[in-house]
Amino acid sequence: MKVAVAGCCHGALDKMYETLELLQRRHNVRPDLLLCCGDFQAVRNEADLRCMAVPAKYRDMQTFYRYYSGEKKAPVLTVFIGGNHEASNHLQELPYGGWVAPNIYYLGYAGVVRFRGVRIGGISGIFKSHDYRKGHFECPPYNQQTIRSAYHVRNIEVFKLKQLKRPIDIFMSHDWPRSIYHYGNKKQLLKMKSFFRQEVESNTLGSPAASELLQHLKPTYWFSAHLHVKFAAFMQHETNSKEELPKATKFLALDKCLPHRDFLQIIDVEHDPNAGDSLEYDAEWIAVLKATNSLINVTQSSWNMPEKNGLHAKWDYSVTEEAIKEVLEELNHDLKIPCNFSLTAACYDPSKPQKNMEPVHTINPQTTEFCAQFGLTDINDRIQQAKEEGSGRGECEEEEEEDMDSTGSAEEPSEYNTDNSGLSSFNPDEIMLDEEGGDEDLSTCSVDPSPDHPPEFSTSFSDIRIMPDSMAVSSDDATDSNNEELEKSAGSKQVEEKSPTERSLKRIGADENGNSGVKKIKRRNQAIYAAEDEDKTD
Repeated sequence: MKVAVAGCCHGALDKMYETLELLQRRHNVRPDLLLCCGDFQAVRNEADLRCMAVPAKYRDMQTFYRYYSGEKKAPVLTVFIGGNHEASNHLQELPYGGWVAPNIYYLGYAGVVRFRGVRIGGISGIFKSHDYRKGHFECPPYNQQTIRSAYHVRNIEVFKLKQLKRPIDIFMSHDWPRSIYHYGNKKQLLKMKSFFRQEVESNTLGSPAASELLQHLKPTYWFSAHLHVKFAAFMQHETNSKEELPKATKFLALDKCLPHRDFLQIIDVEHDPNAGDSLEYDAEWIAVLKATNSLINVTQSSWNMPEKNGLHAKWDYSVTEEAIKEVLEELNHDLKIPCNFSLTAACYDPSKPQKNMEPVHTINPQTTEFCAQFGLTDINDRIQQAKEEGSGRGECEEEEEEDMDSTGSAEEPSEYNTDNSGLSSFNPDEIMLDEEGGDEDLSTCSVDPSPDHPPEFSTSFSDIRIMPDSMAVSSDDATDSNNEELEKSAGSKQVEEKSPTERSLKRIGADENGNSGVKKIKRRNQAIYAAEDEDKTD
Protein backbone atom coordinates (compact mmCIF):
# COMPACT_ATOMS: atom_id res chain seq x y z
CA MET A 1 0.00 0.00 0.00
CA LYS A 2 1.05 3.61 -0.48
CA VAL A 3 1.81 5.60 2.65
CA ALA A 4 2.29 9.36 2.65
CA VAL A 5 4.57 10.75 5.36
CA ALA A 6 4.57 14.41 6.39
CA GLY A 7 6.84 16.43 8.64
CA CYS A 8 5.74 19.30 10.87
CA CYS A 9 2.19 20.12 9.78
CA HIS A 10 1.79 23.28 11.90
CA GLY A 11 -1.97 23.16 11.49
CA ALA A 12 -1.91 23.55 7.71
CA LEU A 13 -4.27 20.64 7.06
CA ASP A 14 -5.87 22.21 3.99
CA LYS A 15 -2.46 22.62 2.36
CA MET A 16 -1.49 19.06 3.21
CA TYR A 17 -4.65 17.43 1.88
CA GLU A 18 -4.75 19.66 -1.19
CA THR A 19 -1.22 18.52 -2.04
CA LEU A 20 -2.31 14.90 -1.78
CA GLU A 21 -5.22 15.59 -4.12
CA LEU A 22 -2.81 17.26 -6.55
CA LEU A 23 -0.68 14.12 -6.46
CA GLN A 24 -3.67 12.02 -7.41
CA ARG A 25 -4.69 14.31 -10.29
CA ARG A 26 -1.23 14.59 -11.78
CA HIS A 27 0.16 11.12 -11.18
CA ASN A 28 -2.86 8.99 -10.35
CA VAL A 29 -1.26 8.15 -6.99
CA ARG A 30 -3.63 8.00 -4.05
CA PRO A 31 -2.11 7.23 -0.63
CA ASP A 32 -3.98 4.78 1.57
CA LEU A 33 -2.64 6.33 4.76
CA LEU A 34 -1.08 9.62 5.88
CA LEU A 35 1.41 9.76 8.76
CA CYS A 36 2.40 13.05 10.41
CA CYS A 37 5.52 13.29 12.58
CA GLY A 38 4.46 15.94 15.08
CA ASP A 39 3.69 19.65 15.40
CA PHE A 40 0.28 18.74 14.06
CA GLN A 41 -1.41 21.58 15.99
CA ALA A 42 -4.91 20.22 16.54
CA VAL A 43 -6.20 23.64 17.61
CA ARG A 44 -9.96 23.78 18.16
CA ASN A 45 -10.41 27.27 19.58
CA GLU A 46 -8.70 30.27 21.18
CA ALA A 47 -8.15 28.42 24.47
CA ASP A 48 -6.16 25.78 22.63
CA LEU A 49 -3.95 28.47 21.13
CA ARG A 50 -3.07 29.61 24.64
CA CYS A 51 -1.79 26.10 25.38
CA MET A 52 0.62 26.05 22.44
CA ALA A 53 4.25 26.86 23.27
CA VAL A 54 5.05 29.34 20.51
CA PRO A 55 5.58 33.10 20.49
CA ALA A 56 2.30 35.00 20.46
CA LYS A 57 2.65 36.12 16.86
CA TYR A 58 2.73 32.50 15.70
CA ARG A 59 -0.52 31.56 17.43
CA ASP A 60 -2.51 31.15 14.26
CA MET A 61 -5.79 29.23 14.22
CA GLN A 62 -4.95 27.59 10.89
CA THR A 63 -7.50 25.06 9.57
CA PHE A 64 -7.77 22.07 11.93
CA TYR A 65 -10.94 23.45 13.54
CA ARG A 66 -12.83 22.89 10.28
CA TYR A 67 -12.11 19.16 10.51
CA TYR A 68 -12.93 19.12 14.22
CA SER A 69 -16.32 20.76 13.65
CA GLY A 70 -17.22 18.43 10.78
CA GLU A 71 -17.21 21.20 8.19
CA LYS A 72 -14.52 19.18 6.41
CA LYS A 73 -13.35 15.58 6.65
CA ALA A 74 -9.85 14.26 6.12
CA PRO A 75 -9.83 12.59 2.66
CA VAL A 76 -7.37 9.94 3.84
CA LEU A 77 -6.93 8.18 7.18
CA THR A 78 -4.42 10.30 9.09
CA VAL A 79 -2.33 9.08 12.04
CA PHE A 80 -0.06 11.50 13.90
CA ILE A 81 2.14 11.94 16.94
CA GLY A 82 2.64 15.07 19.02
CA GLY A 83 5.59 17.42 18.76
CA ASN A 84 6.65 20.48 20.75
CA HIS A 85 4.22 22.94 19.15
CA GLU A 86 0.84 21.48 20.01
CA ALA A 87 -2.45 22.34 21.69
CA SER A 88 -1.23 20.31 24.65
CA ASN A 89 -4.54 20.56 26.51
CA HIS A 90 -6.31 18.86 23.60
CA LEU A 91 -3.80 16.05 23.14
CA GLN A 92 -3.60 15.54 26.90
CA GLU A 93 -7.23 14.39 26.82
CA LEU A 94 -6.05 11.31 24.88
CA PRO A 95 -2.97 9.92 26.66
CA TYR A 96 -3.58 6.47 25.16
CA GLY A 97 -4.52 7.88 21.76
CA GLY A 98 -7.83 8.56 20.08
CA TRP A 99 -9.67 10.49 17.40
CA VAL A 100 -9.14 14.26 17.38
CA ALA A 101 -11.51 14.56 14.41
CA PRO A 102 -13.22 12.09 12.09
CA ASN A 103 -10.54 10.09 10.22
CA ILE A 104 -7.68 11.76 12.16
CA TYR A 105 -6.11 9.63 14.90
CA TYR A 106 -3.58 10.64 17.55
CA LEU A 107 -1.25 7.90 18.83
CA GLY A 108 -1.09 9.29 22.39
CA TYR A 109 2.00 9.78 24.52
CA ALA A 110 3.16 6.52 22.96
CA GLY A 111 1.22 3.98 20.98
CA VAL A 112 1.07 1.16 18.47
CA VAL A 113 -1.75 0.48 16.00
CA ARG A 114 -2.27 -1.62 12.90
CA PHE A 115 -3.54 -0.73 9.45
CA ARG A 116 -3.91 -3.39 6.76
CA GLY A 117 -1.57 -5.59 8.74
CA VAL A 118 1.15 -2.91 8.96
CA ARG A 119 2.29 -2.28 12.51
CA ILE A 120 2.76 1.44 13.23
CA GLY A 121 4.24 2.84 16.45
CA GLY A 122 5.22 6.25 17.70
CA ILE A 123 6.21 8.41 20.63
CA SER A 124 5.07 12.01 21.06
CA GLY A 125 6.99 15.05 22.26
CA ILE A 126 10.68 15.87 22.51
CA PHE A 127 13.38 14.81 24.94
CA LYS A 128 14.47 16.95 27.89
CA SER A 129 16.53 15.21 30.55
CA HIS A 130 15.26 17.17 33.55
CA ASP A 131 11.66 16.10 32.89
CA TYR A 132 12.35 12.62 31.54
CA ARG A 133 11.97 10.79 34.85
CA LYS A 134 8.87 12.64 36.04
CA GLY A 135 5.28 11.53 35.78
CA HIS A 136 2.65 13.14 33.57
CA PHE A 137 1.61 15.70 36.19
CA GLU A 138 0.80 18.74 34.01
CA CYS A 139 -2.72 20.01 33.54
CA PRO A 140 -4.31 23.14 32.09
CA PRO A 141 -4.23 26.00 32.73
CA TYR A 142 -0.49 25.71 32.25
CA ASN A 143 2.18 28.06 33.55
CA GLN A 144 5.37 29.09 31.74
CA GLN A 145 7.06 25.84 32.70
CA THR A 146 4.32 23.27 32.32
CA ILE A 147 3.23 24.56 28.92
CA ARG A 148 6.59 23.18 27.79
CA SER A 149 7.12 20.21 30.08
CA ALA A 150 3.70 18.86 29.04
CA TYR A 151 5.19 17.72 25.74
CA HIS A 152 8.45 16.34 27.08
CA VAL A 153 9.00 12.60 26.66
CA ARG A 154 8.80 10.53 29.86
CA ASN A 155 10.73 7.40 30.71
CA ILE A 156 7.56 5.38 31.30
CA GLU A 157 6.55 5.71 27.64
CA VAL A 158 9.99 4.55 26.49
CA PHE A 159 9.84 1.70 29.00
CA LYS A 160 6.48 0.54 27.67
CA LEU A 161 7.70 0.54 24.08
CA LYS A 162 10.80 -1.43 25.07
CA GLN A 163 8.59 -4.26 26.29
CA LEU A 164 7.52 -4.99 22.71
CA LYS A 165 8.95 -8.14 21.15
CA ARG A 166 7.08 -8.42 17.87
CA PRO A 167 8.50 -6.58 14.82
CA ILE A 168 7.53 -2.97 14.13
CA ASP A 169 7.10 -1.91 10.51
CA ILE A 170 6.95 1.87 10.94
CA PHE A 171 7.89 4.07 13.88
CA MET A 172 7.56 7.83 14.31
CA SER A 173 9.23 10.30 16.64
CA HIS A 174 9.23 14.07 16.51
CA ASP A 175 12.87 14.66 17.32
CA TRP A 176 15.57 12.61 15.64
CA PRO A 177 17.19 9.62 17.30
CA ARG A 178 20.60 10.69 18.50
CA SER A 179 23.51 9.54 16.28
CA ILE A 180 21.30 8.83 13.24
CA TYR A 181 23.19 11.52 11.32
CA HIS A 182 26.26 9.23 11.31
CA TYR A 183 24.37 6.83 9.02
CA GLY A 184 23.50 9.33 6.29
CA ASN A 185 25.17 12.14 4.38
CA LYS A 186 26.46 13.99 7.42
CA LYS A 187 28.68 16.25 5.37
CA GLN A 188 25.76 17.46 3.31
CA LEU A 189 23.64 17.94 6.45
CA LEU A 190 26.27 20.21 7.96
CA LYS A 191 26.61 22.07 4.70
CA MET A 192 22.90 22.87 4.72
CA LYS A 193 22.54 23.32 8.50
CA SER A 194 25.93 24.52 9.68
CA PHE A 195 24.63 25.41 13.15
CA PHE A 196 24.19 21.67 13.83
CA ARG A 197 27.93 21.14 13.72
CA GLN A 198 28.74 21.35 17.42
CA GLU A 199 25.91 18.97 18.39
CA VAL A 200 26.83 16.53 15.63
CA GLU A 201 30.51 16.54 16.51
CA SER A 202 29.76 16.10 20.20
CA ASN A 203 27.05 13.54 19.39
CA THR A 204 24.37 15.46 21.31
CA LEU A 205 22.02 16.28 18.44
CA GLY A 206 18.75 14.42 18.81
CA SER A 207 17.07 12.31 21.45
CA PRO A 208 18.98 9.60 23.35
CA ALA A 209 15.64 8.05 24.33
CA ALA A 210 14.63 7.75 20.66
CA SER A 211 18.06 6.30 19.88
CA GLU A 212 17.51 3.68 22.59
CA LEU A 213 14.16 2.78 21.04
CA LEU A 214 15.66 2.61 17.56
CA GLN A 215 18.23 0.10 18.72
CA HIS A 216 15.63 -1.96 20.58
CA LEU A 217 12.70 -1.93 18.15
CA LYS A 218 14.71 -2.00 14.90
CA PRO A 219 11.73 -0.97 12.75
CA THR A 220 11.81 -1.19 8.98
CA TYR A 221 11.10 2.55 8.70
CA TRP A 222 11.65 5.39 11.15
CA PHE A 223 10.25 8.85 10.39
CA SER A 224 10.99 12.11 12.23
CA ALA A 225 10.58 15.86 11.79
CA HIS A 226 11.36 18.74 14.21
CA LEU A 227 14.55 20.12 12.64
CA HIS A 228 12.83 21.33 9.45
CA VAL A 229 15.19 19.70 7.01
CA LYS A 230 14.98 16.52 4.95
CA PHE A 231 17.57 13.90 5.65
CA ALA A 232 17.82 10.19 4.87
CA ALA A 233 19.90 7.50 6.52
CA PHE A 234 20.28 3.74 6.50
CA MET A 235 21.16 1.95 9.74
CA GLN A 236 22.23 -1.68 9.75
CA HIS A 237 21.56 -3.16 13.20
CA GLU A 238 23.86 -5.53 14.99
CA THR A 239 22.50 -9.00 15.63
CA ASN A 240 22.38 -10.40 19.15
CA SER A 241 22.95 -13.97 18.08
CA LYS A 242 23.94 -16.06 15.10
CA GLU A 243 20.36 -17.22 14.73
CA GLU A 244 18.96 -13.68 14.50
CA LEU A 245 18.41 -12.37 10.99
CA PRO A 246 20.08 -9.06 10.12
CA LYS A 247 17.80 -6.03 10.38
CA ALA A 248 18.08 -2.53 8.99
CA THR A 249 16.13 0.70 9.43
CA LYS A 250 15.46 3.23 6.71
CA PHE A 251 15.35 6.64 8.41
CA LEU A 252 13.81 9.74 6.91
CA ALA A 253 13.38 13.19 8.44
CA LEU A 254 10.78 15.43 6.81
CA ASP A 255 10.64 19.19 6.27
CA LYS A 256 7.85 21.44 7.54
CA CYS A 257 4.56 21.93 5.72
CA LEU A 258 4.82 25.19 3.82
CA PRO A 259 4.25 26.14 0.16
CA HIS A 260 7.14 25.07 -2.06
CA ARG A 261 8.66 22.91 0.68
CA ASP A 262 9.43 19.24 0.20
CA PHE A 263 7.29 18.15 3.14
CA LEU A 264 5.66 14.94 1.89
CA GLN A 265 7.08 11.59 0.94
CA ILE A 266 5.29 8.59 -0.59
CA ILE A 267 6.52 5.09 0.17
CA ASP A 268 5.28 1.65 -0.80
CA VAL A 269 4.83 -0.63 2.20
CA GLU A 270 4.08 -4.33 2.10
CA HIS A 271 0.72 -5.08 3.68
CA ASP A 272 -1.73 -7.88 4.27
CA PRO A 273 -4.08 -7.92 1.26
CA ASN A 274 -6.65 -9.81 3.32
CA ALA A 275 -6.73 -7.23 6.11
CA GLY A 276 -9.58 -4.73 6.36
CA ASP A 277 -9.39 -0.98 5.80
CA SER A 278 -10.03 -0.03 9.43
CA LEU A 279 -7.49 1.21 11.92
CA GLU A 280 -6.96 -1.49 14.54
CA TYR A 281 -5.65 -1.89 18.06
CA ASP A 282 -2.41 -3.80 18.44
CA ALA A 283 -2.97 -6.74 20.80
CA GLU A 284 0.58 -6.86 22.12
CA TRP A 285 0.55 -3.12 22.87
CA ILE A 286 -2.74 -3.38 24.75
CA ALA A 287 -1.28 -6.25 26.77
CA VAL A 288 1.79 -4.13 27.59
CA LEU A 289 -0.43 -1.26 28.73
CA LYS A 290 -2.25 -3.64 31.05
CA ALA A 291 1.00 -5.08 32.37
CA THR A 292 2.54 -1.66 33.09
CA ASN A 293 -0.58 0.04 34.44
CA SER A 294 0.70 -0.14 38.02
CA LEU A 295 3.65 2.05 37.02
CA ILE A 296 1.47 5.08 36.20
CA ASN A 297 2.75 8.20 37.95
CA VAL A 298 1.15 11.67 37.99
CA THR A 299 3.65 13.40 40.27
CA GLN A 300 6.64 15.63 39.60
CA SER A 301 8.89 13.29 41.55
CA SER A 302 11.71 11.80 39.52
CA TRP A 303 11.83 8.04 39.43
CA ASN A 304 13.48 5.26 37.47
CA MET A 305 11.80 2.45 35.64
CA PRO A 306 12.28 -1.08 37.01
CA GLU A 307 15.52 -2.67 35.92
CA LYS A 308 17.57 -5.73 36.75
CA ASN A 309 19.77 -4.14 39.39
CA GLY A 310 18.69 -5.94 42.54
CA LEU A 311 16.37 -3.12 43.59
CA HIS A 312 13.21 -4.31 41.89
CA ALA A 313 11.28 -7.52 42.38
CA LYS A 314 10.07 -7.27 38.78
CA TRP A 315 11.79 -5.58 35.88
CA ASP A 316 10.55 -7.46 32.81
CA TYR A 317 7.07 -6.29 31.79
CA SER A 318 7.07 -7.83 28.35
CA VAL A 319 3.98 -9.95 27.75
CA THR A 320 3.44 -13.60 26.98
CA GLU A 321 1.54 -15.04 24.05
CA GLU A 322 -1.10 -16.04 26.58
CA ALA A 323 -1.57 -12.41 27.67
CA ILE A 324 -1.92 -11.36 24.04
CA LYS A 325 -4.45 -14.13 23.50
CA GLU A 326 -6.46 -12.84 26.46
CA VAL A 327 -6.65 -9.39 24.88
CA LEU A 328 -7.90 -10.91 21.63
CA GLU A 329 -10.54 -12.86 23.53
CA GLU A 330 -11.64 -9.72 25.41
CA LEU A 331 -12.23 -8.07 22.05
CA ASN A 332 -13.79 -11.17 20.49
CA HIS A 333 -10.93 -11.01 17.98
CA ASP A 334 -12.35 -7.72 16.67
CA LEU A 335 -9.46 -5.24 16.91
CA LYS A 336 -11.18 -2.43 15.01
CA ILE A 337 -10.77 0.89 16.82
CA PRO A 338 -14.27 2.31 17.35
CA CYS A 339 -15.10 5.55 15.56
CA ASN A 340 -16.22 7.18 18.80
CA PHE A 341 -15.04 10.74 18.26
CA SER A 342 -17.03 13.41 20.04
CA LEU A 343 -16.62 17.15 20.59
CA THR A 344 -15.15 18.01 23.98
CA ALA A 345 -14.66 21.73 23.48
CA ALA A 346 -16.35 24.59 21.65
CA CYS A 347 -15.19 25.02 18.08
CA TYR A 348 -13.69 28.25 16.81
CA ASP A 349 -16.16 30.56 15.09
CA PRO A 350 -14.46 33.20 12.91
CA SER A 351 -17.55 35.41 13.21
CA LYS A 352 -17.51 35.27 17.02
CA PRO A 353 -13.90 35.34 18.23
CA GLN A 354 -13.36 34.66 21.93
CA LYS A 355 -9.84 35.85 22.65
CA ASN A 356 -10.25 35.49 26.41
CA MET A 357 -11.35 31.85 26.35
CA GLU A 358 -9.52 29.93 29.07
CA PRO A 359 -8.42 26.28 28.79
CA VAL A 360 -9.89 23.72 31.17
CA HIS A 361 -8.79 20.24 32.20
CA THR A 362 -11.11 17.83 30.38
CA ILE A 363 -11.81 14.13 30.75
CA ASN A 364 -12.35 12.77 27.24
CA PRO A 365 -15.05 10.08 26.90
CA GLN A 366 -12.84 8.18 24.43
CA THR A 367 -10.20 7.78 27.14
CA THR A 368 -12.83 6.87 29.72
CA GLU A 369 -14.20 4.15 27.44
CA PHE A 370 -10.73 2.84 26.54
CA CYS A 371 -9.62 2.62 30.18
CA ALA A 372 -12.85 0.94 31.25
CA GLN A 373 -12.58 -1.61 28.47
CA PHE A 374 -9.02 -2.66 29.29
CA GLY A 375 -8.87 -1.93 33.02
CA LEU A 376 -6.39 0.95 32.71
CA THR A 377 -5.85 4.09 34.76
CA ASP A 378 -7.22 7.29 33.26
CA ILE A 379 -4.26 9.60 33.81
CA ASN A 380 -6.37 12.75 33.68
CA ASP A 381 -8.88 11.34 36.13
CA ARG A 382 -5.99 10.51 38.49
CA ILE A 383 -4.69 14.09 38.18
CA GLN A 384 -8.16 15.44 38.92
CA GLN A 385 -8.42 13.26 42.00
CA ALA A 386 -5.03 14.38 43.24
CA LYS A 387 -6.05 18.02 42.86
CA GLU A 388 -9.34 17.49 44.68
CA GLU A 389 -7.59 15.68 47.50
CA GLY A 390 -5.23 18.62 47.83
CA SER A 391 -2.23 16.34 47.71
CA GLY A 392 -0.44 18.52 45.19
CA ARG A 393 0.35 15.56 42.99
CA GLY A 394 -1.42 17.15 40.07
CA GLU A 395 -0.68 20.78 40.82
CA CYS A 396 1.11 22.75 38.15
CA GLU A 397 3.82 24.07 40.46
CA GLU A 398 6.63 26.39 39.44
CA GLU A 399 9.69 24.61 38.12
CA GLU A 400 13.14 25.70 37.18
CA GLU A 401 13.21 27.18 33.67
CA GLU A 402 13.76 24.18 31.45
CA ASP A 403 16.69 25.38 29.43
CA MET A 404 18.75 26.73 32.34
CA ASP A 405 20.41 23.38 32.92
CA SER A 406 20.52 21.02 29.99
CA THR A 407 21.91 18.15 32.02
CA GLY A 408 19.30 18.02 34.76
CA SER A 409 19.62 19.30 38.30
CA ALA A 410 22.11 17.94 40.80
CA GLU A 411 19.40 16.53 43.02
CA GLU A 412 17.57 14.93 40.10
CA PRO A 413 20.30 13.42 37.92
CA SER A 414 19.32 12.17 34.52
CA GLU A 415 20.25 8.78 33.17
CA TYR A 416 21.37 10.66 30.05
CA ASN A 417 24.16 13.20 29.91
CA THR A 418 22.31 15.92 28.04
CA ASP A 419 18.84 16.93 27.02
CA ASN A 420 19.54 18.14 23.51
CA SER A 421 16.50 16.97 21.61
CA GLY A 422 17.50 19.03 18.65
CA LEU A 423 19.71 21.97 19.47
CA SER A 424 21.16 23.16 22.76
CA SER A 425 19.39 26.49 22.35
CA PHE A 426 17.17 26.41 19.28
CA ASN A 427 17.02 25.78 15.58
CA PRO A 428 16.61 29.17 13.84
CA ASP A 429 14.21 27.59 11.38
CA GLU A 430 12.24 25.83 14.11
CA ILE A 431 10.47 28.94 15.38
CA MET A 432 9.90 30.42 11.94
CA LEU A 433 6.55 28.78 11.41
CA ASP A 434 5.53 31.03 8.53
CA GLU A 435 8.90 31.99 7.17
CA GLU A 436 9.28 32.59 3.47
CA GLY A 437 11.92 30.72 1.57
CA GLY A 438 12.95 27.12 1.76
CA ASP A 439 15.68 25.07 3.29
CA GLU A 440 17.66 22.72 1.17
CA ASP A 441 16.48 19.15 0.72
CA LEU A 442 18.80 16.53 2.17
CA SER A 443 16.79 13.39 1.54
CA THR A 444 17.70 13.63 -2.10
CA CYS A 445 21.42 14.17 -1.67
CA SER A 446 23.53 11.24 -2.69
CA VAL A 447 26.43 9.90 -0.73
CA ASP A 448 29.53 8.25 -1.91
CA PRO A 449 28.55 4.86 -3.28
CA SER A 450 29.47 1.67 -1.54
CA PRO A 451 29.38 -1.78 -3.13
CA ASP A 452 26.34 -2.74 -1.09
CA HIS A 453 24.43 0.51 -1.21
CA PRO A 454 24.71 2.49 -4.42
CA PRO A 455 23.21 6.00 -4.23
CA GLU A 456 19.66 6.20 -5.52
CA PHE A 457 18.49 9.63 -4.40
CA SER A 458 17.06 12.38 -6.53
CA THR A 459 18.37 15.92 -6.81
CA SER A 460 15.03 17.43 -7.69
CA PHE A 461 12.83 19.38 -5.31
CA SER A 462 9.07 19.18 -5.00
CA ASP A 463 6.25 19.21 -2.49
CA ILE A 464 5.86 15.45 -2.89
CA ARG A 465 8.29 12.81 -4.01
CA ILE A 466 7.83 9.10 -4.51
CA MET A 467 10.54 7.42 -2.48
CA PRO A 468 13.05 5.29 -4.39
CA ASP A 469 13.14 1.60 -3.61
CA SER A 470 16.37 2.05 -1.71
CA MET A 471 17.17 4.61 0.94
CA ALA A 472 20.49 2.92 1.61
CA VAL A 473 23.59 4.98 2.19
CA SER A 474 27.18 4.03 2.68
CA SER A 475 29.17 4.08 5.89
CA ASP A 476 30.04 7.24 7.77
CA ASP A 477 33.51 7.32 6.28
CA ALA A 478 32.06 7.18 2.81
CA THR A 479 29.53 9.91 3.46
CA ASP A 480 32.25 12.28 4.57
CA SER A 481 34.51 11.78 1.58
CA ASN A 482 35.02 14.29 -1.19
CA ASN A 483 32.50 12.90 -3.65
CA GLU A 484 29.52 15.27 -3.40
CA GLU A 485 27.96 14.55 -6.76
CA LEU A 486 24.18 14.26 -6.64
CA GLU A 487 22.44 11.31 -8.24
CA LYS A 488 19.00 11.27 -9.82
CA SER A 489 16.59 8.46 -9.21
CA ALA A 490 14.38 7.18 -11.99
CA GLY A 491 11.82 6.23 -9.37
CA SER A 492 11.37 9.82 -8.24
CA LYS A 493 8.18 11.66 -9.25
CA GLN A 494 7.51 15.35 -8.84
CA VAL A 495 4.29 17.20 -8.27
CA GLU A 496 5.37 20.80 -7.79
CA GLU A 497 8.68 22.14 -9.06
CA LYS A 498 10.59 24.67 -7.04
CA SER A 499 13.96 26.35 -7.05
CA PRO A 500 15.76 25.89 -3.77
CA THR A 501 16.73 29.21 -2.21
CA GLU A 502 19.97 29.30 -0.35
CA ARG A 503 19.98 30.88 3.03
CA SER A 504 22.92 31.74 5.21
CA LEU A 505 22.06 30.61 8.70
CA LYS A 506 23.77 31.35 11.95
CA ARG A 507 23.09 30.04 15.38
CA ILE A 508 22.52 32.23 18.40
CA GLY A 509 23.76 30.49 21.48
CA ALA A 510 21.62 32.18 24.11
CA ASP A 511 19.88 30.90 27.16
CA GLU A 512 16.25 31.51 28.05
CA ASN A 513 17.20 34.77 29.78
CA GLY A 514 18.66 36.11 26.58
CA ASN A 515 22.27 35.88 27.74
CA SER A 516 24.61 35.70 24.83
CA GLY A 517 26.40 32.43 24.23
CA VAL A 518 29.50 31.50 22.30
CA LYS A 519 27.87 30.63 19.00
CA LYS A 520 26.68 33.17 16.45
CA ILE A 521 23.86 32.97 13.95
CA LYS A 522 24.11 33.73 10.31
CA ARG A 523 20.74 34.11 8.66
CA ARG A 524 18.95 36.31 6.19
CA ASN A 525 16.60 37.84 8.74
CA GLN A 526 17.93 38.36 12.25
CA ALA A 527 15.17 40.73 13.30
CA ILE A 528 13.20 37.95 14.93
CA TYR A 529 15.87 37.52 17.58
CA ALA A 530 15.83 41.20 18.51
CA ALA A 531 12.30 41.07 19.94
CA GLU A 532 12.71 41.02 23.71
CA ASP A 533 9.02 40.96 24.50
CA GLU A 534 8.29 37.55 23.02
CA ASP A 535 8.53 34.11 24.51
CA LYS A 536 10.98 31.56 23.21
CA THR A 537 10.19 28.01 22.33
CA ASP A 538 12.07 24.81 23.06
